[in-house]
Amino acid sequence: MNTLARLAALALISVALSAPLVAHHSAAAFDGQKNVTITGTLTKYRFANPHILLTLDVKREDGSTTSVEVEAGAASVLNGLGFTQDKLKLGDVVTITGNPSRKTPDTAVLGKDLTKRDGTYLPLNIASRSVYEATVNATATSIEGTWFPPFNQLSGILGASRKFQLTDKGKAAQDERRQMDLTQRDCIPIGEPTVMLYPVANTIKVQKDRVIIETDWMDTDRTVWLDGRAHPPATQTFLHGHSTGKWDGKALVVETTNFKEHPLGLSTSMPSSTQKKLTERYSLSEDGKSLLYSGTVEDPVYLSAPGSFSGTLQYRPGMTHSNQKCDLEIAQKFLKD
Repeated sequence: MNTLARLAALALISVALSAPLVAHHSAAAFDGQKNVTITGTLTKYRFANPHILLTLDVKREDGSTTSVEVEAGAASVLNGLGFTQDKLKLGDVVTITGNPSRKTPDTAVLGKDLTKRDGTYLPLNIASRSVYEATVNATATSIEGTWFPPFNQLSGILGASRKFQLTDKGKAAQDERRQMDLTQRDCIPIGEPTVMLYPVANTIKVQKDRVIIETDWMDTDRTVWLDGRAHPPATQTFLHGHSTGKWDGKALVVETTNFKEHPLGLSTSMPSSTQKKLTERYSLSEDGKSLLYSGTVEDPVYLSAPGSFSGTLQYRPGMTHSNQKCDLEIAQKFLKD
């Protein structure tokens, strides 16, 4: 897979399997065909969503110093790759490789990789090498715990969405090739089920009357009610819908309805309507190291038949969440570029 084709500060994904990542709205401002390497002292550092922002003081050949702003991926995404907030501090001397800005190549860079003076490597992009240290031989006994979907699982569910059977309205919507920044610029995440396989930490908490699913991405927290309640009237809609569930042995089966309309509710190029219905199954693998995620999604407005999906999340008991909300100012920072 071509790494340059996948560059994106937030890894905005297209539905094409051959190039699952396309530019975030701000990445278009950078020249993906050119690579630069800069070394400088870290003077500003914002560990945030949907971008981590770094500013370096860089010495030029003529002895002068210039300030270079580096845009990296989302805190939630890079956190899952091992770049946690405490890995950098002001005053660190770092070397960064990335793509220069088209308009201001000397003062702005889209970061890919970072190396500290002591040799420590940090990923700056979703497609960068992970440095997360997983707990060796950790196994779960139930679906409860923290889980992480590798990058290829996101590619997989987007590939599955390409096989969905569409209504005429669905075909017209897909032809528009909607881009994720339509919602992300307003700090609204892509819809379920895709967001469940976004490469960020997911923590499942099991209680007597509910299961809470916390996804470390733009306030994507869900409650699955187990107390037998019915869904509310169709006129009541929610960004993540209304979820009820039941146990099938140790597996959790979830039904979600009452979704709001969403420009990216079915995939990165497909909206969803208030008639969307999602059925999910969460089950533990035999070895206890993976969470198996599968189900179907229905939406008679855009889909002529239910669409199927599946994915796998890895058990990560030591992985913390970034605990960073989406910063609207950062999300819209490059919209005018």
